[in-house]
Amino acid sequence: MVKFSREYDASIIPEWKPAFVDYKGLKKLIKKIKVARRDADDSSAGDSSPETAAGVESVGYGGGFSMLDPVRALAARFAPRVQATSEDEESGDSGEFVRSTDKHEREFLEKADEELEKVNTFYAAQEAELLGRGEALIDQLRILADVKRILDDHAATRHARGSLLGRSRSMRAVAPPSPALSNSGRYLLSGLATPQSMSDGSVELQQAQMTEGAAVADEVMAALERNGVSFVGLPGKKEGSGRGGRLQLPSTVRIDIPASNPGRAALKVWEELVNVLRKDGAAAFVHRKKVQHAEKNIRDAFMALYRGLELLKKFSSLNVKAFTKILKKFVKVSEQQRATDLFSQKSKRSSFSTSNKVLQLSDEVESLFLKNFAGNDRMVAMKYLNPQRPKNTHMITFLVGLFTGTFVSLFIIYAILAHVSGIFASAGNTAYMEIVYHVFSMFALISLHCFLYGCNLFMWKSTRINQNFIFDFAPNTALTHRDAFLMSASIMCTVVTALVINLFLRNAGASYANAVPGGLIVLSAGLLFCPFNVFYRSTRYCFMRIMRNIIFSPFYKVLMADFFMADQLTSQIPLLRHMEFAACYFMAGSFRANPYETCTNSQQYKHLAYAISFLPYYWRAMQCLRRYFEEHDINQLANAGKYVSAMVAAAVRFKYSATPTPFWVWLVLISSSGATVYQLYWDFVKDWGFFTPKSKNLWLRDGLILKNKFTYYISMVFYFVQLIYSAALTRKRQASGALILSQMQMLNLVLRLAWTESVMKIRVSKNETRLLDFSLASLEIIRRGHWNFYRLENEHLNNVGKFRAVKTVPLPFRELETD
Repeated sequence: MVKFSREYDASIIPEWKPAFVDYKGLKKLIKKIKVARRDADDSSAGDSSPETAAGVESVGYGGGFSMLDPVRALAARFAPRVQATSEDEESGDSGEFVRSTDKHEREFLEKADEELEKVNTFYAAQEAELLGRGEALIDQLRILADVKRILDDHAATRHARGSLLGRSRSMRAVAPPSPALSNSGRYLLSGLATPQSMSDGSVELQQAQMTEGAAVADEVMAALERNGVSFVGLPGKKEGSGRGGRLQLPSTVRIDIPASNPGRAALKVWEELVNVLRKDGAAAFVHRKKVQHAEKNIRDAFMALYRGLELLKKFSSLNVKAFTKILKKFVKVSEQQRATDLFSQKSKRSSFSTSNKVLQLSDEVESLFLKNFAGNDRMVAMKYLNPQRPKNTHMITFLVGLFTGTFVSLFIIYAILAHVSGIFASAGNTAYMEIVYHVFSMFALISLHCFLYGCNLFMWKSTRINQNFIFDFAPNTALTHRDAFLMSASIMCTVVTALVINLFLRNAGASYANAVPGGLIVLSAGLLFCPFNVFYRSTRYCFMRIMRNIIFSPFYKVLMADFFMADQLTSQIPLLRHMEFAACYFMAGSFRANPYETCTNSQQYKHLAYAISFLPYYWRAMQCLRRYFEEHDINQLANAGKYVSAMVAAAVRFKYSATPTPFWVWLVLISSSGATVYQLYWDFVKDWGFFTPKSKNLWLRDGLILKNKFTYYISMVFYFVQLIYSAALTRKRQASGALILSQMQMLNLVLRLAWTESVMKIRVSKNETRLLDFSLASLEIIRRGHWNFYRLENEHLNNVGKFRAVKTVPLPFRELETD
């Protein structure tokens, strides 16, 4: 049976961990009480043993065995304690024990009272926040229902009226629709028409459209007012009379859809432009597309609210159970039944134990979601509200082992065949190495990155870092570390299989041997874009969506997953260059008619290679600028400066390769050294949160997830001191994953200084150069994998510090700010 302390630690919400009762701390105090009582019992029994033995003999039952002897011995053992309790002056040692025991018991009760107050305060604050959010969300849902009903009613009315008016205007030109009412279902809440629309078409039709637009505006604003939304001006007042009267009611309400993509941004800019050009006040646009976006936002807000309510219910039940367990342990050790009963009654009267508001709101949210977003299908509703992670099966583990074993076997076969063929010799086939190196290195780097991401997932799971919440991934479709390992093993197995087939065909003299790498690329692209639900379709689509957001930066809203993936791309520049070669060699048809030098010797190809090296840093800088304009955080500008410095250093190295003069050598040293120091500083201080001033952990931060603090110091020392790496590693032999992280950290500084190789111009053979380039690219990916762990650890601790366990979804209907 699992101990409750382990079950409790495994069940608490990581982001709310500081708010939970400190069960381990209270348990330590109980152990102190137990130890103090045991020591006092031993000392009391030792001091009173001679007198007790004499008393036993004087009574006359010392010479034989009696059934009552155990009872008498137990009574004799506790007799001195009772006497000492009543007469402290006669027994100084026993009196000291009582005071010591009272001290520990009092300390426990005070600590338990503090924990109870902490839990109660946190629960009350979270409950009030969720109740307020739930009330606002229900109001938003009412507004949405009224707006949808009004649009549907007027769409039906417009259709009926259009059929009648169509008969009367069959011989006339049809007037264009006014902005107040259009065929697309778009309305202005102010119900006004433009001069152009007043000059076109019949007067009767114009008046009918204006009247209907005003009616829509009246009904929408009346619906908003019923739901507590206020307006500026004189409510309900119209100028003039008759069917053509204009509604002078500039409302303060609009459907606010975040400009998270270029389409929404363009629509928002257009609406703002129209509002600026209008002379009679701002107009709130209402059309079906915005209503659909509003409905999606409200649905997501309901899902986030339900998750928050479920977490708060879990918080309440775990703390109630923890207090019950710890009080049972306390009364068993201290025998303070009255104090325990009083504290238990106080705990049961606390809001986190007695309040049922969360339960009621949870039931109401579930009912509303079932009715409005799931078509009264409970299974569909719970799929959204409470998505369950699929159960782990042994099949994935089996497939990982199968593909790994196959990869190792095929790689040994390929190495033997390559050695026999002599293709890796200095006089070997250079064209084969050029083609195979670029294509298969590309897949090998992808596989390595997947493997390290699996290691990251394993470490995050072991340390209870909620990466799904940080990246906003759905728990039922998010990858696990086994899934990442399976992807890595399957990719490498496929790649080595293609290598063996290609080598067999080349040795056999087949003319289409070079088509095998191209076929591998086509197969991979087809699998990536495959619309069928095979090989992690949700993950593939999420990856493509993130890549789209990165490529079109800064037009898309930057989320955590977006800039995290962009940081990964800054370590995959060799991969991008391999993709450039593959695109040039295979897609341009070079493998049929031209040798491989057709691409590599072209000046445009070389210039494009440098441009590709700039792209990841450019995308990342644009993301920082987008976040600066949205958040107005000066740190985002400083972060953009880091990537700009990297681009400047790359440009200087490009110029130095063209004109290797001493002047450019010094510029390379200065720019690259500055960029390296800048990046190292940002890695340590900003991304990882180290060197926090006045931290309780010297040179680190206050919150640490790894238990052994020395692991962090090893990581930092390995950045700067390469000579003591072996000695420090020998002294610190750990079996946990923290040692692996410490070993990787040494590579960070070395890889940050990889630019020195271009200045030093180390002369090696062609094959050795390829091997060295692939090794450096692999080590850079390993460095990035290590960076990932500390980066997400710091982000998780920021969420813990703010008790942020549920995302906040912006509500669509809001009031405009007015002077």
